[in-house]
Amino acid sequence: MAPPLVGSLTVFLLALAGVLIGVRLTSMPALTRRMVPFSGGVLLGIAVFWVMPEMASFFGWPSVLMWVAAGFGGLWLIDRFVYPVCPSCSHSHNHESCATRLHGFAAPMLISAGLHSFLDGWALAAGQQNDLGPAFVWGLALHKLPEGLALGVIVRAALTSRWRVLVGCAAAEAFTIVGAGLEMIVSPYLGMQWLNGLLALAAGTFLYLGYHAVHGEYQRRGMIPAFMPALTGVAGSSVIRLLSR
Repeated sequence: MAPPLVGSLTVFLLALAGVLIGVRLTSMPALTRRMVPFSGGVLLGIAVFWVMPEMASFFGWPSVLMWVAAGFGGLWLIDRFVYPVCPSCSHSHNHESCATRLHGFAAPMLISAGLHSFLDGWALAAGQQNDLGPAFVWGLALHKLPEGLALGVIVRAALTSRWRVLVGCAAAEAFTIVGAGLEMIVSPYLGMQWLNGLLALAAGTFLYLGYHAVHGEYQRRGMIPAFMPALTGVAGSSVIRLLSR
């Protein structure tokens, strides 16, 4: 097996381990009571501290902000006029009437995670082919383990079936291997601008979903129950970002 594929398989397995830990954590009642605002904070932190800086290094901040605004506005329009993010609670934010606390989060979260994983795999293969070596692989692995944990926590709160969570998260993280393999085949012919643009759009949807979660909790229970878990989620994702550099 080619070294880039070995590296991509390694980080995929670490991400999957993070997913398993995250799914397990959601069985703790003290954690699940605060899942909505905490998960909203995680999404906000991922968008602001993970995705946007990476895209800014490629596009520059003015272009990134335009892409992010398009993602945020596009999901708002869909939620408002086409199909609610959560069909039974989107406009009232009453997630407590849903079978799952983050109803509607799973599909956009898994799609965005799959795209992010694809880019991780692509970057990993490109780095190894440029002789960056094992340090590059393990640096990316430190990024993928906490990413998998956050993904498992959020998607478990959005789906009733644990097996659907595991299959969905594994499929999204498997795009790391797909990205590495495709980079090896088409990198001489295909640039990354369109992929980075889609990821910046995904950051905008993260911002909207994070706002949706925190604002709903604020309406129901007030500022402290909404913003303290949310700030914990933001802080956690930013610290993980610093440690995984």
